[in-house]
Amino acid sequence: MRFVSIVFVLLFFVSTPAWSQQPPGRPKIGLTLSGGGAKGLAHIGILKAIDSAGLNIDYITGTSMGSIIGSLYAIGYSADSIEKIARGIDWEFLLSNQSSLRSVFMEEKEEYSKYIVELPWTNHRFHLPTGILESQELWLLLSELFFPVSNIKDFSQFSIPFKCIATDVGSGDAEIMGNGEIVSAIRSSMAIPSFFTAVQVGDKYLIDGGIVRNFPVQDVKAMGADLVIGSNVATGLLTSDKVRSVIQVLLQVAFFREAEDYRNEAPLCDIYVNYPLENYNMGSFGQAEKILEAGIVKGRELYPRLKKLADSLNMIYGVTQLRKNRLPEVKKVKISSYEITGLQNTTLSFFINTISLVENKWYSAKEISGMVRHAFGTRYYNRILYSLHEQPDGSCKIVFDIRENPLTFAKLGLHYDKFSGISAIVNFTSRNFLTTNSRSLVTVNIGDNFRAKAEHLQYIGRHKNFSFSLGAQYDRFSINAYDLYQQQDVSAYRETGLYRRQYSRLYSTGTFSASRKFSMGLGFRMEFFNYKPIIAGKLELNGRNSFPTAFTFLKYNVLNRKVFPTKGLKLDFELGRVLKQYNTMEILRDGSPVPRDEYPVATHPYTRALLNIEKYQSISNNFTLLTSVQSGVNLDYSNNLMNEFSIGGVTPLYNNQVTFVGLPEATTYAASVAAFMGGLRYEFFPNTYITGRANVLFTNFISQSIFFNNPDFFSGYGLTFGYNFALGPLEISAMYSDQLKRVSSAVTFGISF
Repeated sequence: MRFVSIVFVLLFFVSTPAWSQQPPGRPKIGLTLSGGGAKGLAHIGILKAIDSAGLNIDYITGTSMGSIIGSLYAIGYSADSIEKIARGIDWEFLLSNQSSLRSVFMEEKEEYSKYIVELPWTNHRFHLPTGILESQELWLLLSELFFPVSNIKDFSQFSIPFKCIATDVGSGDAEIMGNGEIVSAIRSSMAIPSFFTAVQVGDKYLIDGGIVRNFPVQDVKAMGADLVIGSNVATGLLTSDKVRSVIQVLLQVAFFREAEDYRNEAPLCDIYVNYPLENYNMGSFGQAEKILEAGIVKGRELYPRLKKLADSLNMIYGVTQLRKNRLPEVKKVKISSYEITGLQNTTLSFFINTISLVENKWYSAKEISGMVRHAFGTRYYNRILYSLHEQPDGSCKIVFDIRENPLTFAKLGLHYDKFSGISAIVNFTSRNFLTTNSRSLVTVNIGDNFRAKAEHLQYIGRHKNFSFSLGAQYDRFSINAYDLYQQQDVSAYRETGLYRRQYSRLYSTGTFSASRKFSMGLGFRMEFFNYKPIIAGKLELNGRNSFPTAFTFLKYNVLNRKVFPTKGLKLDFELGRVLKQYNTMEILRDGSPVPRDEYPVATHPYTRALLNIEKYQSISNNFTLLTSVQSGVNLDYSNNLMNEFSIGGVTPLYNNQVTFVGLPEATTYAASVAAFMGGLRYEFFPNTYITGRANVLFTNFISQSIFFNNPDFFSGYGLTFGYNFALGPLEISAMYSDQLKRVSSAVTFGISF
């Protein structure tokens, strides 16, 4: 009679009769989580339902995102903990090739993350990587999350035995991964072809397991599961009429076998869960919150069934409590030795000194990540992995697997704005080209206005915190000239002419960087200006001027990213002495020379100071507060020429520019200027922003040029639509200035020269 009751209960709660054939003992429950990219976040809802129902899972398998979620649960994270982790991740940053801007050498920040294409030069030719994304930050996050089980190399020894699926590039076969380094296994399982680089494990190169088995139910049954809960977020292939982009074509090709996989694996599930996620795709990480909520809703729907199953098993086999606190508590490990593989262009001492590794010291996961970021920030390394190996005395040996960047890259960027026109920015950067521990670069701006720059940067010292640079730059712009006029007792600006401005400089600096966020130094530059009117304005300059400047500077930069930062501060300060000027200048009024005694040009030395401060503060998930201060002062400058501060423009484009929302570039010039800006940015869709700004500007408060007539006060306002995508940031602005007396527009695309 008892046997009949057991069979009846199991048949009532489970969809397959296979249980009646199982041997005595509590059935083993398996959980399989499919791949699906961003859609895989919905799995978290099922885990929450499983925890709430008090159901103990005995085996887990997963592919791609399912392998990440499943392995976190397997090693001991609760569903609530995994949800908190997922909600706290900056997915855009994580799934990029960038590390934190804060970890990059101060001398490298201006060039970092500037170009849309970077092609490495190796073996006498340019090479394309096996995928777009290496994603160092993803590696580090996984290493931090799995730090408590870093000493476990057999995944069956996790609190819940676990396996994930990858694909062997060489054979096309499924690679069932149940041992080794868990971080490498998971990263292999999620390496979508053409998007993520392949992962080398032993002598094999592995990519996304979804290519061969996106829903590995057969593997959890092979582990010993009697009852399988299968969570499948895949929504199948798109129909032909919906495949409209290169990305969609690549994903279609990569996952052609997904439909066949579903037909084979889904019938093996005893409880099968799918989701209404047709409006999302693998890359919908910007909608992570909505996907998470969809999974939680599905979990609530499934909860009664899971609860009845748990209760029925407890009734038949005795009550078992949900296993809690399964995650080992490992806050720090003692690193007693190290091993490094992959170094070719850099030395062992360079790497160890960069990360400041000390043997027989205790380190947390975050401290090790910080060390790795310091090395990555040198720009010598493409990827730095580490694994921990427990030693007989309980300490750990840390093994670094390093992939260096090639020494030479060709880079390409695109830029457009109304002032400088459209241009392609071509850059060649080589490290250790002339000397070791150095960076040499040549950059050319090819377009409506020509610009070029060459620089050699030499690092010095054990920790490379001293540097010396030597460089040259040339700019050529055609610039509108503006004139202040009176109309009905109102002052306003209008375009009155056009001139060509050529600027060249030779410079050298010596810098000490106390950290990755602060540097100071001394420098010397020789500057050359050449102004030539093209369309004569009311008052024009014609001729050349050159002068040497000795200066000292301070820099501070803790911005979290280069484009659309959400937090951090950037400060640049320079104090210089301009020495005797050498000019062949003449002043033109309406195209005719003005007598020199009317506008005498001075050549005496003078002191100048510049200060730029940008601050970004996140005040919620979507709102960022922006503030800035720009100031420049030329002391005792009234009759000097060609080193005034140029006022106008939304984006910094050239030397001595003070940006001001509401005025076009080079609307006017002043010998002393201070500008203050406040703004609020709102991210209403992923990577899509609306920014409102208001700014005021004061001039002539210390020195005033006799050659430029401008008000002592300016005010302006602007509203900007911004979008950040693969080709760079796009910003479209509508602006108004009380001095310009009209609404103007500005469009900028890409990162400028």
